[in-house]
Amino acid sequence: MSVKNINIGEAELEIMKVIWSADEPISSAEIGKAVEEKGWKRTTIATFLARLTDKGALKSEKRGKTLYYTPLISAGEYKRAQVRNLVKNVFGGSAMDLAASLFKDESFSEEDIKELAAIFENKEG
Repeated sequence: MSVKNINIGEAELEIMKVIWSADEPISSAEIGKAVEEKGWKRTTIATFLARLTDKGALKSEKRGKTLYYTPLISAGEYKRAQVRNLVKNVFGGSAMDLAASLFKDESFSEEDIKELAAIFENKEG
């Protein structure tokens, strides 16, 4: 399954962020501890993990009685796919319309604009 076809909900994304930040496979208990401020029950977290595994975003590996999770897609891949979907579905395929919308809403600071200019310069060169 392609990353562009993986739809991750808001709560599932919180789980993915924890897994992406781990340097190695992470247990459901460790994930639960990382999101404990959300007040989610262990069964809720297990449901999110099962859904993410079914969607192809995660792989699980049983070690003893404990399941460990590893991402099958990177945070960068997911972000790029989501931006492509946003441009396609909301802005009719026009990245320029997306950028214009952000500029109109004053979402860019002067520093952001300088960083973007540097990215465009490097892309051209």
